Amino acid sequence: MKVRVLVVLLVMLVVVFASAEKFPTKPITYVICFAPGGESDITARLQQPYLEKILGVPIVITYKEGGGGAVGWTELVTRAKPDGYTIYGTNLPHTILQPLQGGVGYKTEQINNIYFFQSTPCVLAVSVDSPIKTFQDFVEYAKKKGMVTLGGSGQPSANSFATVRLAKLTGLKITYVPFSGSGTAVPALLGGHVDGLMTYTTMAIQYKDKMRVIAVATEERISLFPDAPTFRELGINLVEKAYRGVAVPPGTPEDVKRVLEAAFKEVNNNPEFVAKMLEMGFVIENYDEAASAKLVSELIPYYKQLWEETQGK
Repeated sequence: MKVRVLVVLLVMLVVVFASAEKFPTKPITYVICFAPGGESDITARLQQPYLEKILGVPIVITYKEGGGGAVGWTELVTRAKPDGYTIYGTNLPHTILQPLQGGVGYKTEQINNIYFFQSTPCVLAVSVDSPIKTFQDFVEYAKKKGMVTLGGSGQPSANSFATVRLAKLTGLKITYVPFSGSGTAVPALLGGHVDGLMTYTTMAIQYKDKMRVIAVATEERISLFPDAPTFRELGINLVEKAYRGVAVPPGTPEDVKRVLEAAFKEVNNNPEFVAKMLEMGFVIENYDEAASAKLVSELIPYYKQLWEETQGK
């Protein structure tokens, strides 16, 4: 009898420990901190079926817009439960620039990035119906008009920062118009509400029949836009892009983070997924939690210096 009771207890303990170690066992909410239709949303939608297959649970994508991502990232570090069942899309340099500017409810070091999986270079684009055909046309248009407007995703963000730097480096008067995401900025361009966009390669590819890229903020020309010069070719030292990844709330257990980290890594190494991303203009990045922390630490002083220069300090 005692042996039977002992066996039952051991079995119960094994079951309890097994269930406690198993993650995940229920749907995971994937929060996008921008409006639907932008790069973060597009990537999450592409990742969704692969993540569901790997993790064995539904991935529910939701949106927490506001403040160029700051509303969602503040929620991430202050209110989200650290159990792995709520994860948030994150962006660089947004999560570095916003705390530098101030007025947000989070600090850069509070964002626990577990994987950065893609990046997108900034590009300067206009409508195909615009009289602006080249960057020189853009310069002349700005001087003649006295001021031009460029729409973009969020503020401060890679788009807004690139716009401010462009104005500072060229001496042109450029007004940046922030939108809640890359996708919501496009209708403003097509509707003639802004003169152009400081957007990303992905939007330029997605709307290639409706917008014209006149300059790219990369070190070398992009094969997707072979006729568009780099800003450096034009004598303007402007290189800018945005990284995107995923973060968990502070205090999330290490074993849970490892499961999520491995899942995103596996997705990023899936040839089918990679092909889809590259076709849409994304650059594949592979930074696990440790590499992500190193990337952020390396970018902080870089952006702090550029921020101070841009602000004229």
